[in-house]
Amino acid sequence: MKKIIAWTLTALMILGMFAMTGCAKKAAKTLTVAMSPDFAPMEFVDTSKTGQDQYVGFDVTLANFIASEMGLELVIKPMSFDACQAAVQSGTVDMSISGFSYTPTRAENFNLSDYYYAGDNETEQTIICLAENAGKWTKAEDFSGLKVGAQVASLQYDLCTSQLPADCSIEIYTDIGTAVEALRNGLINALAVAQGNGEAIIAANDQVAMTGFNFEVSAEAENNVILIKKGNDDLTKAVNEVLAKAFDAGYYGKWYEDAKVLAGISTASEVGYDDEGNVAAD
Repeated sequence: MKKIIAWTLTALMILGMFAMTGCAKKAAKTLTVAMSPDFAPMEFVDTSKTGQDQYVGFDVTLANFIASEMGLELVIKPMSFDACQAAVQSGTVDMSISGFSYTPTRAENFNLSDYYYAGDNETEQTIICLAENAGKWTKAEDFSGLKVGAQVASLQYDLCTSQLPADCSIEIYTDIGTAVEALRNGLINALAVAQGNGEAIIAANDQVAMTGFNFEVSAEAENNVILIKKGNDDLTKAVNEVLAKAFDAGYYGKWYEDAKVLAGISTASEVGYDDEGNVAAD
C-alpha cells in the first residue's frame, strides 16, 4: 500500500513538473512588432530563409536589438503598412517598427519613440520612374497631368498631396511591390518613395530610375520613429532607453550599411501583406 501511495505521489509530482513547464512556456514573454516587409532596406524578405528569419533589414535588426535588451523574444507580425498602424491602436501588437516618419497625425494618435537614424532613407524623399523618363520630371510642375503612385498612409502620400500639382493624380497602393509593378506596366507614370527604398528598387529593376525630383522634407520628418499605443508610457520610456544605447554605441550606421548590402542580394524581395498577414497577390 505504501508503495502504491509513493508511486502515486511521484506520478503527481512529475505531472506537476510537466504542468509547470508547460505554463512557463506559455508565459514566455514576447515583444510583438508589426512590420510591412515591402520597404527595403528597412524591412524586406530573404526568400532563401523561412519563418521569422526571413525578415531582414534595418528595422528588423533594430527590433531584435530592442527585444534582446528587454529580455524578450521577438515576434514579427507581417501586415500591410496601414494595418500596422491599426494593430498598434487596437493593442494586438506591442509596437510597429516599419520605416515610420513623424507626422502630426501620428503624434496625435500614438506614443512616438525618440528618433532613430537610418541613413538617407527618410532624410530624402524622391520620385522614381521608368528609365526612359529619367531626368524628364525634375520640378513639381513637371508632374502636372501625370499619375504618381504612393503607399497608403505614408509620408510619401502626404508629400504628394501637398507638393505636387492639383491635376496630378495620386494613385494609392497598399504595398510598394504592387506599386512598382504598376510603374513597370505603365499603369502609373512615377512612384513616390524614400530615397533608400528607391535605390533598393532600382538595384533590383534596371528599367527603373530616379526622376531627379526631391520633395521638401521638414526637419521633424527626416528620421524614423516607432509607433506605440497611445498612453503606454512605460513601454515608450523603455524603448527610448534602448534607442539611446544603440545611438551611443554607434550601431545605426553599420546596421544601415548592412541592410543596403542585403537589399542587393538575389534572394531579397519586397513582399506585401494584406491586413490579415497573408502575402498580397501582385
